[in-house]
Amino acid sequence: MQFIKEIIAFINETKKWWLVPLIFVLLIVSLLIIFADSAVAPFIYSLF
Repeated sequence: MQFIKEIIAFINETKKWWLVPLIFVLLIVSLLIIFADSAVAPFIYSLF
């Protein structure tokens, strides 16, 4: 949780708002990889 707070503080302090969508997309892709063994797997293959 501390890591997330530090990232948010960094984005606020340096005004690098372009990092927000990048982090969001990386989070979604990582969740898709984690749940690849479940029912989400057919949808992952259609993305790539």
